[in-house]
This record gives sequence, C-alpha cells and structure tokens, in this order.
Amino acid sequence: MRRAITGLVCLALCSSARPEPVRVAVAANFAPALKALAPDFEKSTGHKLLLSAGATGKLYAQIRSGAPFAVFLSADSETAARLEQEGLGVGGSRFTYAVGKLVLWSANADLVDPLGQVLANGNFRKLALASPALTPYGAAARQTLTQLGLLGALTPRLVQGESIGQAYSFVATGNAELGFVALSQVFENGSIGRGSAWIVPGNLYKPLRQDAVLLAGGRDLAGAKALLAFLQTGQSRAALRSFGYETP
Repeated sequence: MRRAITGLVCLALCSSARPEPVRVAVAANFAPALKALAPDFEKSTGHKLLLSAGATGKLYAQIRSGAPFAVFLSADSETAARLEQEGLGVGGSRFTYAVGKLVLWSANADLVDPLGQVLANGNFRKLALASPALTPYGAAARQTLTQLGLLGALTPRLVQGESIGQAYSFVATGNAELGFVALSQVFENGSIGRGSAWIVPGNLYKPLRQDAVLLAGGRDLAGAKALLAFLQTGQSRAALRSFGYETP
C-alpha cells in the first residue's frame, strides 16, 4: 500500500457499536485508492468495507433502484447533490473528499509529449475515453477535445468505455494507443509510474470535485458514519494526495 494511515484519532473514528459491514458505491477512479486505505479503516474501526465500483451514472441508477448501499463516493459533486435533493442522501452529510485530475496517457513511453500535441499530430489509431454520459471523467475528456477544437476530427478514432476503469484497461492492454484516464490510475510515488502522459490543464474541463454522501440506507449505521469521518482526517487526505488527488 502506498502510504499507510496510522495514528487515526479514535474520537473521530472509533465506535462502541458492534462492527458491521459498510456497503460502499465508489466511482471507478477512486476504487484503487479506497482499496488501499481499507485495511487501515477496518483495523481502526472494526467495520469491514464492501465495495462496488463503477461509473458514477450507473451507480446513481442502482441507488435509485434500491441497491442497499450505505455510502456513495461520486466522481463529481452534482450526482451526490441530486441524491440529497431526491431524499436518497442524508441532508448535510455531503462533502468533497477529493479533487481529481484528467491525464492523457499511453503505455508507450515515447508516444505522449509533455504538451499533448500528439492529439493534433494524429500519430495514433485509437483514443480511449470513458462514457461522457455516465462518467464525469468522460465528460471532462470530451470538454477537453472540444476546447482544443479536435472533437470532430478525432471522433472516428474514439473508443468509449463504460467507466474510467475500462478506459484505462483499453490503453493498458494496447487496444488503444492512448486515452484520457484519471491521474490517480497512473500516479505512483509522486510521478507518472510508466508510459508517457500529459496532465491536462484544468482550464480545459470542469473541475472534478468528487463528493461523498451518506445514503438513506446508512443513516443509522455507525460504520458508514465512521467511513465519512475517516476520509476527512488529515492522515487520510495526505494519503489521497499520494495517489495524485488534490484535497480540500
């Protein structure tokens, strides 16, 4: 694990209640980070995390259909706010747990230049991105191509994944030479771990403010509340920065 969380403040996280499983709907970009943090949370609180990762839009649909999640970790702020407004999220529980970054990445160490000019040069066959309709990162990728004036020219080359995890898989396996993924998926020890990348300037897409919300099904669950407290500790936020996220 890339930075263990230690010395958690017991007053914030410990509970005298019987340990219970916490069902968490988590946006695909954040799933690897949460899996890495889970052992520390479970050791500190006694509550076990049961994670279901996927596209934010698809998870939202599952929650509306009655899926028994206690906590939702969205890849944007709008979806969590919508759940609050619809009575499926507990009012006043929502907060930004991380701010994501979009990156153009290739497993080929020589393909993506530091300024992202490969997009205009066209030295590739396929460009992967997540579904703009289901995922905030996919929407950010589409906004970036639009801002660069390249969407029309590159549309025939786009390979669309249901989630940012699937978009990353397309690139990692070579089914697409490059693609727009979350920085957290390729960030290791303070830098891009392998391949080549261009961190997309933030002015090319809407900020990826990722919100957490306590769902109605978790209103009375000590484990669900403990997870939300855990994500707001200074130690947890320091760990998230090691995954390439910005934190409040």
